[in-house]
Amino acid sequence: MPTKIRLQRRGMKGQPYYHIVIADGRAPRDGRFIEKIGTYNPLTRPADIQLNFDRALYWVKCGAQPTETVEAILKYTGVAYMHHLLKGVTKGAMTQEQAQAKFDAWKQEKDAKISSHANRVIQDSKAEDKKRLEAEAKVNEAKAAILAKKRAAEVAAEAKAEEAAAEEAATETAAEAPAAEETATPEAEA
Repeated sequence: MPTKIRLQRRGMKGQPYYHIVIADGRAPRDGRFIEKIGTYNPLTRPADIQLNFDRALYWVKCGAQPTETVEAILKYTGVAYMHHLLKGVTKGAMTQEQAQAKFDAWKQEKDAKISSHANRVIQDSKAEDKKRLEAEAKVNEAKAAILAKKRAAEVAAEAKAEEAAAEEAATETAAEAPAAEETATPEAEA
């Protein structure tokens, strides 16, 4: 039975989430599996990988063939490197303690790289958000200036209309006053 270490897709459409499983190579991708050894979420930055290190190492030692993506995950988590070191131990090139010391040093370096990358991603996103907010503030200021100009033009137009109405009213009252005198004069004569 050819065992494979592969991904089983879960999650919604457009939002994949994978289980890392040991399965028979003839079984369907999302079908029956022997053992679930971890999860993989590619949507987070950096990708979130939860892996049972000991079980993954056991299955690699037993000869389970990983798919390309799972092989990259095993390299990323250090399972492939530990398997390589254990081969050296069985050949007598180094002791178990030396192999563990090399692996621990590699793991610390890898964790430092991952944490620095995660911090850089967070800083980049904050800088991007800041730039976006500044650009949005500039656009809002420009819109406010345009709105203020329109409002000033409307106020000026209203003021002109009020002045014109006042002048019209003044001319009407001035025109009505002589007409009122003319109508008042014939009555006085009669």
